[in-house]
Formats: sequence, C-alpha cells, structure tokens
Amino acid sequence: MRITEAIDRWLNKLEPQFGLKRPDQVKEAPDQGERVPPGQFLSKKFPVLTYGSRPEVDISSWTFRVFGVVNREISLNWKEFTELEWVTLNADFHCVTQWSALDQTWEGVPASTVLELAGVKPEARFLMAHCFGGYTTNLPLDMVLEEGFLAHRHNGAELGKDHGWPLRLIVPSRYAWKSAKWINGLEPMLEDSPGFWEQRGYNNNADPWKEERFWPELTR
Repeated sequence: MRITEAIDRWLNKLEPQFGLKRPDQVKEAPDQGERVPPGQFLSKKFPVLTYGSRPEVDISSWTFRVFGVVNREISLNWKEFTELEWVTLNADFHCVTQWSALDQTWEGVPASTVLELAGVKPEARFLMAHCFGGYTTNLPLDMVLEEGFLAHRHNGAELGKDHGWPLRLIVPSRYAWKSAKWINGLEPMLEDSPGFWEQRGYNNNADPWKEERFWPELTR
C-alpha cells in the first residue's frame, strides 16, 4: 500500500469535529499581517481540538518524569512541581487546523528547569514529550531547552481540563500539536523518533511559517 493511501485511510476514519485536515482540505487564507503565518485565520476563541477521549487526571497521584538520556531520572509530584520557580510566557499560538490566537499568556515552569534537574547528557539531541492517554510528540532538544514551557495557567485562569489540565507543553514556534496536552514526561533521546501525529501524516518539523503541515509525500 502506498503511503498516501495509508494516510487517507487513517484520516478518513477521523470524525469531523476533531477539525483535522488532509492536504486537499486546507483553505486559502487572506494575509493576516506579519505576526500571522501563511494559511492561518485569526481566532478570538481558543478551540478545543483533541483526538480521542479526555484523560481523567488525579492530581493527588500525578507525577512528572524526566528520563532517557539523563544523568539521573527524576519524578516530581504536584507539590514538588509547584515549588519550582514559576514564570509567565507571552506568545502567539498557531494550530495546524488553520487558526491562530495572538497574545496568549501562559504561567508555569520553563521545560529547561526540569530538564536541568535531571542533568541531560551532552550527547542527547532530541526529545519525546509523553502525555496521559499515550499521546507523544517529538522535538529537537535545543528547541525545547530554548522555548519549551510547562503551563498550568492560561490567560489568567487554570487550564481547562479539555485544554490539558493540569499541565500543557507550549512550543510557540511550532504548530500546536507539538504543544502537547496533559503532559507528564520528557524523554531526551540520542536519535529522533516520530510521535503520534508525526507517524500519521503530520510534518516532523511543523514550522507554521513554512506551512509544514504534512509529510512531504502527501503534498506533492
């Protein structure tokens, strides 16, 4: 079976309310100004887009792990996580389903803080984010160290459960499926490995300014 046939079969199983798109479903968008990537529509709302059911997270037993290519694996409970130094991040947010929300405010902990606690080994080059429900997404380690953010609050309120409560990874420079909801672990790796959507047709790099939405094979 050709790659395009396999991806079409997968995407055709998705229900429309998830908002996911195939290359032939991407709409033409007007120029929205220099802060908005091509192909995006501005949204005043912050839509909920999730594949599968929302996991039910028990904060009393919640843990956050850092493991993989590190000097020491760590596991933080919620109390330990809240005792880390919290900061605020202001950033725009771009979803692969063609909506962008500008000037979003997130409160939480830089991903670099917890990675430094584990002591990432110098040979690590990539990272896998792990989430409740089995979702994963992969990123270059340097990118996560530079801009990755573990957010508990959004625009002055706690994250809603549908938006990833109690913790969501935010990576502003990439499409939003890289900003994984319900995150509970970071795994530095020696080699890159595709995550959930990256295995199913979404672009490994996911740069919204280059409109890297899909595998190159699907857009030829």
